[in-house]
Amino acid sequence: MILLAQISDLHLDGTERATKRAARVMNYLRALPRPVDAVLVTGDIADNGDPDEYAEAARLFDVPFPVLPCPGNHDIRAAYRAALLGEPAADGPINRVHRISDTAILMCDSTIPGNDEGRLDAETLDWINTTLDELNGGSPALIAFHHPPVDLHHPLPDAGRLRPTGEFAELLADHPEVVAVLTGHAHTPAVSTFAGRPLLVGPAITWTLRLPWEGDKPADLDQPPGIAFHVLDDEQRFTTHYRVVL
Repeated sequence: MILLAQISDLHLDGTERATKRAARVMNYLRALPRPVDAVLVTGDIADNGDPDEYAEAARLFDVPFPVLPCPGNHDIRAAYRAALLGEPAADGPINRVHRISDTAILMCDSTIPGNDEGRLDAETLDWINTTLDELNGGSPALIAFHHPPVDLHHPLPDAGRLRPTGEFAELLADHPEVVAVLTGHAHTPAVSTFAGRPLLVGPAITWTLRLPWEGDKPADLDQPPGIAFHVLDDEQRFTTHYRVVL
């Protein structure tokens, strides 16, 4: 069994508020009686893509378990690579695969530089397909990126979701070892399906998006941050629990 925590949309911007909310979540994870096997961070780590914001993220991610990030539409690839990953600055897609026990976790880049909408471009789709093909013995896999590939029925996240989705759906049809798809961007937890797989949207750390029937203001700045916990058992059964960090 593996236990994963998913957080999203930290939007670190140099303010005390943003840092405190992220630190509250990381401290909560540190104190769990059963350590998580990894933390997945599904994008918008920085608010402006500044190197100092990624340096702050690196300090917050200095914890005794792996932290696996991917970029969101607020992130800037070159600064992300240099200040967060310690790699040479470059502007190409940031795609990484990680192994937790026998499970492969593909952290993918769904960003379009300078655009709020998402896309899995040809390079990223080819990387996903090749990476899954190379898994030994059909090991289970999870795919994570920032932009949800389905409408969540709110004008803000739906305006910037992943488009198009046909090639990704076809890829999933060819790879039954993919257990679930994990995304962020919506600033509110959500559960759906895509191409026959569970689609789990991680809650935002910075603020929560109000649904249309919850009031006129789109953002709830006072709602406590949340975490999604994903469990993949030895029978490849996948379950998710959302928790608020008070």
